[in-house]
Amino acid sequence: MHIGMIGLGRMGANMVRRLLRGGHTVVVFDVNSKAVTDLATEGAVGASSVADLCAKLSGPRHVWMMLPVAFVDGTIAELVKHLSSDDCVIDGGNSYYIDDIRRAKELAARGLHYVDVGVSGGVWGLERGYCQMIGGDAAAVARLDPVLRTLAPGLGTISRNPDGAKLGTAESGYLHCGPSGAGHFVKMVHNGIEYGLMAAYAEGLGILRHANLGKQSQEHDAETTPLRHPEHYQYDFDLAAITELWRRGSVVGSWLLDLTAQAMANDPNLAKFGGRVSDSGEGRWTLAAANDEGVPAPVLAAALFGRFSSRGNADFTNKVMSAQRFAFGGHLEKPHA
Repeated sequence: MHIGMIGLGRMGANMVRRLLRGGHTVVVFDVNSKAVTDLATEGAVGASSVADLCAKLSGPRHVWMMLPVAFVDGTIAELVKHLSSDDCVIDGGNSYYIDDIRRAKELAARGLHYVDVGVSGGVWGLERGYCQMIGGDAAAVARLDPVLRTLAPGLGTISRNPDGAKLGTAESGYLHCGPSGAGHFVKMVHNGIEYGLMAAYAEGLGILRHANLGKQSQEHDAETTPLRHPEHYQYDFDLAAITELWRRGSVVGSWLLDLTAQAMANDPNLAKFGGRVSDSGEGRWTLAAANDEGVPAPVLAAALFGRFSSRGNADFTNKVMSAQRFAFGGHLEKPHA
């Protein structure tokens, strides 16, 4: 199948490579010309502009975007100048599903199809495949099936669900979830869950890391809660070994734990990381949907707010509380350890 790819970052470039391995013809464009040149040497067809990419595709044309959210609308505006009726635009980034609903209507008025695809797989997707959550009209999605199937992980080595065959393409790692916006809605919630899982692992490991507190000298003053039983906290746990242990038959085993164990084995102190955790917007949008639906999501909310705190956004809040304690009790701040 012929397909265009705009956006050749970490995921976009590897998706192109996986498609090339699957026998597809891929026309590529990126504002970084070196990224285009590099993939052209691997068999892709390089394009010098959006217009050039469209000109090099056979109709009906399919153009897949792997772009940061801020660049999607501008790229679509440029694309529609060069597309014809029945062509299809695919957004594989992390767009807000409400934007998908608007874009699909706008493009339909021009006779164009719009498909939103939430893609999970990260830098490992080239070899493992990409889980894809898809929204859009059924005809357009069906037309894209050869590409979606190539990008997907397939059955792999995961044991089959006895009822998996009833669930269509889901057991192969891709699924048409519903009309426009459905793909990114499912991916949005997927990422909200991801925030919670990451926070749960991190908090648990933090408790294990500090389980030797009883061996450390304790301060005794009015500003420090005393450790009543230091003898209960005398453990020097090997976190690299424990995370590896949990990978083997534990109920908390997962690919995320696999990656965590690898990181701990490489450097148990995680010295090269500062602890500033970003968010792409998906967690915020998940909570907005939970609020609209009246569905409680305290774990996901706490995980998102934890990310805000990691970036220093709680500093002023903490200063207010420190000022309050000083005002009513004369409590002086203790310096950071």
